Amino acid sequence: MILYKEKVRRAMKLGEKQILMVVKKVDFGVYLGDDSQRVLLPKKQVPPEVEPGDPVEVFLYKDSDDRLIATTHEPKIMMGQLAVLDVADVTKVGAFLDWGLEKDLFLPFKQQTAKVKKGDQCLVSLYIDKSGRLCATMKVYPLLRTDSPYKKDDKVSGIIYDTSNNFGVFVAVDEKYSALIPKKDVTNALRVGSRVEARVTGVKEDGKLDLSLREKIPEQMDKDAQAVLKAIRTYGGELPFTDKADPEKIREEFGMSKAAFKRAVGRLLKQGKVQILKNGIRLV
Repeated sequence: MILYKEKVRRAMKLGEKQILMVVKKVDFGVYLGDDSQRVLLPKKQVPPEVEPGDPVEVFLYKDSDDRLIATTHEPKIMMGQLAVLDVADVTKVGAFLDWGLEKDLFLPFKQQTAKVKKGDQCLVSLYIDKSGRLCATMKVYPLLRTDSPYKKDDKVSGIIYDTSNNFGVFVAVDEKYSALIPKKDVTNALRVGSRVEARVTGVKEDGKLDLSLREKIPEQMDKDAQAVLKAIRTYGGELPFTDKADPEKIREEFGMSKAAFKRAVGRLLKQGKVQILKNGIRLV
């Protein structure tokens, strides 16, 4: 019995599924645990014909009054896991996420890598705050894995979980593998919570992935040339700047680097589809 009680004490941890023993039946549910430590499983979640001494698998969290509570419902995330959750509501101090239980999961403002709004999705993990409550954090970098099966030029998909002016855009490939779109390859405004399709451009020694949203240069050049051609047509047949334009202007207009723009224009010139003027590019 002493060994069982010690096992129960170790098992009663927030944010985890565990098997606990029924110790008492009451009108409003059953108590699980032992004589020294108990947690309530509400009546509407009690399996039929359960009696004292029977084991029940439950998940432990805190209810709206911050009381430890058990549930047989399956949460969308547990301690040590990563999951993409929907933002159900936003307040001045943080957001609330739908994680499949009656009480929404709190995401404090300080744990957000970018400001979220209702309806957004975000990749999060769980932690226990100073008050002993389960909360969510978007600072998931330490939990991301570096043992992905991907190699250079593989196509992957993932969700953006953070951005950096110095490094680029951080992506969780398959919602679990650590990856980065380097700053030099970020040509479009990319938002935390957005999903991306990308190409692996390299696998670092530590297993982290480098990504690009663009194809390999030969394939991408054709796509870029078509984008430039389309833009010239929208300008009435003459683009009001050349490949000597400011890189930021090119990036803003086409979502590509100046080098990629010059390659695209060069391809169109070679195909005889455009001519370069002093201050513009004209369709032939």
